[in-house]
Amino acid sequence: MSHGSSSRRCGRVADYDDAAGYGTVAGDGGEWFFHCTAIADGSRTIAVAAEVDFSLAPGHLGRMEARDIRPA
Repeated sequence: MSHGSSSRRCGRVADYDDAAGYGTVAGDGGEWFFHCTAIADGSRTIAVAAEVDFSLAPGHLGRMEARDIRPA
C-alpha cells in the first residue's frame, strides 16, 4: 500500500486508555497515535486488539496519526 495520507491501512488497536481517550494502532509497518475523536462511529472507546482500518493524517504535533478508524 502507498504511504500517502489518503490511503486506507489495516491494523490492530495496540493499546487504548479509556480514561485518557487515546491509544495506538499498529499495522502496515508502523504504530500510530490516535485520539478517541478519530473513531469513525463517534464512540469514545475501542477494544484493544480490535482489527481496524484507518487512514493517516498529520497530527497537531506534525507527526502522522491514525484517523477515521473503522472496524475491519
